[in-house]
Amino acid sequence: MVLGEVTLVDAYISMFGMRLRIALAEKGVEYEYKAENLPKKSPFLLQVNPIHKKVPVLIHNGKPICESLIALQYIDEVWHEKNPLLPSDPYKRAQARFWADFVDQKVHIVGRKTWNTKGEEQEEAKKEFIEILKTLEEQLGDKPYFGGENFGYVDVALIPFYSWFHAYETCGNFKIGTQCPKFVEWAKRCMQRESVSKSLADPEKVYEFVLVLKKYYGID
Repeated sequence: MVLGEVTLVDAYISMFGMRLRIALAEKGVEYEYKAENLPKKSPFLLQVNPIHKKVPVLIHNGKPICESLIALQYIDEVWHEKNPLLPSDPYKRAQARFWADFVDQKVHIVGRKTWNTKGEEQEEAKKEFIEILKTLEEQLGDKPYFGGENFGYVDVALIPFYSWFHAYETCGNFKIGTQCPKFVEWAKRCMQRESVSKSLADPEKVYEFVLVLKKYYGID
């Protein structure tokens, strides 16, 4: 292990922060946890991430690394001896980065629309979200993980959203598991890993947070 102080500036319900919690657990890296109150960002967060002003921020030896997928790659490169997340093959590594970006561009953005929109827009979001998960099911195929036999980069990038499914389903009044059983099987497989089960937020707490957001944005 590379010696040096590691700090994670994060918020409990952040799916992006969960990624780094999982990765650090997979690598066996000890770190200091600094919890942020998202509605009232601390001066420290604004100091370490002055551009985007968002969590998570990984701080290693006093140097901040922002944006979760970038920080995830950093963790994998620095603590590369244990449980590598990205494939060694350049093409497979590029594909893993592609699908992780797909998660951010599709799963995150459309998933959000299942609870922060109404009427026809919400109905379209629910349909699109299911199609996105079906695309991921095709990519998963018969493999246990997106990384093949090994839990890897795409798995870490994607599994935190599973803790938000309860909020998506309840707010959107639809069921994901009946339409995407292979995806749910994969998620449950991931949840058997201690690094995942201990890092993901309680779905009920996520739902409570979403209800606060809905009220704040006047979506009720």
